Amino acid sequence: MSIYDYSVTKSNGEELKLSDFKGKVIMIVNTATGCGFTPQYEAIETLYEKYLDKGLEIIDIPCNQFGHQAPGTDDEIHEFCQIHYNTMFPQMKKSDVNGEKELALYTYLKSQRGFEGFSEHKYRQLLEEMLSKTDKDWASKPDIKWNFTKFIVDRNGNVNFRLEPMAGLDEMEAKIKEVL
Repeated sequence: MSIYDYSVTKSNGEELKLSDFKGKVIMIVNTATGCGFTPQYEAIETLYEKYLDKGLEIIDIPCNQFGHQAPGTDDEIHEFCQIHYNTMFPQMKKSDVNGEKELALYTYLKSQRGFEGFSEHKYRQLLEEMLSKTDKDWASKPDIKWNFTKFIVDRNGNVNFRLEPMAGLDEMEAKIKEVL
């Protein structure tokens, strides 16, 4: 299997085949509208506008699995993102990224790039403490740990990078430029 064997459902119910993005760089990110990392929508939109013509695509997959921070309907989430962050990149149907109902795409992504730790950030200790309360082995598992985990796929369909929620604009841009 490759990344191009998967598809996801857009917020409007249409299917988006990742094979349509062959030859492009793709950033896949699980998002939430009520998270401390929600302002990253602005950075992601900046990257999208800056590199779209160079072959970057963004796939935004809202997820309500982390602190129930994406509670709205698909339409409400889409409207929030457009009003507050003027997002233009495709937004998918709200979906699970961990567990029994996780998207097959996320099973694949996690098999390609597991968790390698959090970088320094004001929320690092808080997240680590919270995660250790529910699972003492959380750091050794490839599961998505929180909202705004990003996977960057190169033009050949290889999952080159996994960036945890703490990754800001500069780090995201550096990784994208490596594979553009």
